[in-house]
Amino acid sequence: MNKTDLINNIADKSGLTKKDVESVLNGFLGEVTDALANGDKVQLIGFGTFETRSRSGRVGRNPQTGNSITIPASKVPAFKAGNKLKDAVK
Repeated sequence: MNKTDLINNIADKSGLTKKDVESVLNGFLGEVTDALANGDKVQLIGFGTFETRSRSGRVGRNPQTGNSITIPASKVPAFKAGNKLKDAVK
């Protein structure tokens, strides 16, 4: 399912217009992105938690040349599924 399919499905089930659903979805995604960029986490009880995790620096290898390269430490977005979501997927 892609974003367009999601918007269509929500619009069909809720009776809202596709434009309204797209606006709400874009607002939600923007707020989650802003929260993660600020180091906060977004917790939706039963669904899951969006958070950032730290990756330590490490040594990698350039596959073209075989030379060792240093990969710097970084923060990456992560999602941890909640219990209700896990149970629904089973």
